[in-house]
Amino acid sequence: MKPLNDCRLYTFVDTAYLPGRNPVAVVRQLCDGGSDIIQLRAKQESADDIRRMAELIVPVTQAAGVWFVINDHLDIARAVGAEICHLGQEDFFDAGNKHVGELKVQSSKLQIGLSTHAPEQCARAVAAGADYVAIGPVYSTGTKPTAKPVTLDYVRWAAANVSIPWFAIGGINLQTLDDVLEAGARRVCVVSAILNAPDIAAECRKYRARLDGTAAE
Repeated sequence: MKPLNDCRLYTFVDTAYLPGRNPVAVVRQLCDGGSDIIQLRAKQESADDIRRMAELIVPVTQAAGVWFVINDHLDIARAVGAEICHLGQEDFFDAGNKHVGELKVQSSKLQIGLSTHAPEQCARAVAAGADYVAIGPVYSTGTKPTAKPVTLDYVRWAAANVSIPWFAIGGINLQTLDDVLEAGARRVCVVSAILNAPDIAAECRKYRARLDGTAAE
């Protein structure tokens, strides 16, 4: 498993984009395509259903040497042995937390990622000990339709000011990727543009090639 700093392609198994598809099969395709990190995001599912999915996914990601992230559910991340739990600003700070160390008492190896939507939020997340931060949404995105885009200005700010691993997220696709990279991003999160592709593994490889600075085969 790569150090977080060396991870570049962060993908998702988001149940909102999986009608009729097996989440585990999708995870295998994401791994085969070269994902470094895969997040399980299931906003509409029950905690029991999320845990069941996570228990099936963990062996696949571990065998592939890919980081596995649980969105929102810290208890499930701990229970299934996920390497990372990703939390929003409201899930972390509004819940009264001040430092990620408070969440690592039961599992010192668990990494915590935090969403940020502005420089001040990012600075606060870094000060709170986040293992990585998400920078976005860069563009309008159907994943979070009510969120106001932070634009490439925030990406440029992060490139100049953030020393921990950070990932640009939100509306990133093969048409926007080059602009995001030119603004200074070296790591990106891609959700619908990959999950909606006819061949998920092949689509991942296209991003992987761009991120690695090589031509797609």
